[in-house]
Amino acid sequence: RSNQWGCFQIINHGIPIKVEDLKEAAHKFFELPAEEKVKYCKDNYSADESVLMFSSAIGEKNVTNLEWRDSIKHGCNPQNDCNLWPPQTGYQVLEYQKWVKPLAKKLLEVLLKGLNVNEIDECLEPLLMGTMTINMNYYPPCPNPCMGARRHCDGSCITLLFQDDMGGLYFRGTKGDNWIHVNPIKGALELNIGGLLQIMSNNRYNSIEHCVAVDSSRSRISVRLFLNANLDSVIGPFQQMLKGREKPVYKHILHSDYWDHFYRKRPSGKASLDFLKI
Repeated sequence: RSNQWGCFQIINHGIPIKVEDLKEAAHKFFELPAEEKVKYCKDNYSADESVLMFSSAIGEKNVTNLEWRDSIKHGCNPQNDCNLWPPQTGYQVLEYQKWVKPLAKKLLEVLLKGLNVNEIDECLEPLLMGTMTINMNYYPPCPNPCMGARRHCDGSCITLLFQDDMGGLYFRGTKGDNWIHVNPIKGALELNIGGLLQIMSNNRYNSIEHCVAVDSSRSRISVRLFLNANLDSVIGPFQQMLKGREKPVYKHILHSDYWDHFYRKRPSGKASLDFLKI
């Protein structure tokens, strides 16, 4: 249940299985020579561009202190220009975006009904899905046991994950410090509740802490879609959550302030939410 676990897997979602071409596209990009990939490493970039983020620690002796993952981010906005994206990934990401965006909106609408919010109108759309990014994550084989992604919660409203058959994704259980492996289901998408929806639901929904373990002999690919508020939106509990005697758990602040704090604290489990608590 999403209000307890903060995640669930989705089958029969209507997205054609050909989106598995995303995995092949990701392999093509990440297996390019370093001098080709480094062209997409940028400090300053527009919302439409792609940016490559390195975090793997190849050559380091103590890799357990670092993440073992590279990621290419695609900014998906109404005016996005896929010509600014790597040719190895651009077409597949654009096609995936066409299918997954309406699905994400439907899933949000279902979740919002549990909060007595009946529709995503013109006022709520910038708050719930004002920005969208699609990240391709690449976890190369790790010579020593290590975490591809350390334990963390997403700062998004929701995250949709499309992963390959490698496995390695773990969620923190609801009791104690037990971790549960998410077995890949062919063609399935996995939904995470992010910090934004936990804030807006006044803790009715919980963001899920998760991590990724890396294999020693095989690479792993995952594709994540993040739905976020516009940076100039004011975030806080929905008014529908505060009817009656329910008290707000979080204050209202600019999303940009929360986002800056989230990235300063990441990875930090749910510590970034303490910043907003009343």
